[in-house]
Amino acid sequence: MRHKHGYRKLNRTSSHRSALLKNLAISLIQHEKIETTLPKAKELRSYVEKLVTKARVADFNSHRAIFAVLQDKEATKKLINEVAPKYVGRNGGYTSIIKTRIRRGDATQMAFISFV
Repeated sequence: MRHKHGYRKLNRTSSHRSALLKNLAISLIQHEKIETTLPKAKELRSYVEKLVTKARVADFNSHRAIFAVLQDKEATKKLINEVAPKYVGRNGGYTSIIKTRIRRGDATQMAFISFV
């Protein structure tokens, strides 16, 4: 049983799952709105919100910590310089998930995830 289990496995190994979340986070930071499946969007929400919380401090240590997670210079710069300053006075809830459609190929619920 998975009572109070902490995360969704998304039918992937741990390394594949971490790479998936990293790439989704980079895409979300670059485009500020992406469409993905609902379970992926729900997992991405907690992943990205932790990064935004770190980025709100905007010092050298937070820059290094975020780059260590994302491994992308442009996304790190955009997150720290453009995205995070919008949420300095906000305690969490930086993203919103909007259900959109059911994908035709496999009947999966799709959703938009974007910054508020």
